[in-house]
Amino acid sequence: MHPVEYRVTDINDIEYIRPLWIQINEHHFTKARIFQNHYRQMTFNDRKAHFEKVAAAGSLRLDLAFDPQEGSRYVGYCVSSLSQEMSGEIESIFVEENYRSKGIGSALVSRTLAWLDENGSVRNRVSVGYENEEAWAFYKKFGFSPRMMILEQKKE
Repeated sequence: MHPVEYRVTDINDIEYIRPLWIQINEHHFTKARIFQNHYRQMTFNDRKAHFEKVAAAGSLRLDLAFDPQEGSRYVGYCVSSLSQEMSGEIESIFVEENYRSKGIGSALVSRTLAWLDENGSVRNRVSVGYENEEAWAFYKKFGFSPRMMILEQKKE
């Protein structure tokens, strides 16, 4: 497989991640044991509205990974934010299955964390779904650790 290239943009290009976001939502739906209905009901337009709200309240960055040999098709992304309180967050990240274990996810997170540090972030966080615990090892490589677990009552 040939190397991917990266592009940085903002909320104006959020539609580029729609097909990738649909894949990550399906992934979470498949893994969910308790809150499966949440992922069934979630749409990209819902998530897009959230990203637009975050962008309006602070800064939102979109890192895109693309394969120039595949017509510059996007194969991964990372949406990150920096609030007015200088709190950084990895909002959403995904790499297509065929492109995993090639350092793309690590590159996306490293680029995101560098941007957050350059812009004065005082803390960074990422939320990981309960049914996606294997992602913890990935984030631990970047210094993330579980701080607390939030329990939520199922209302479906």
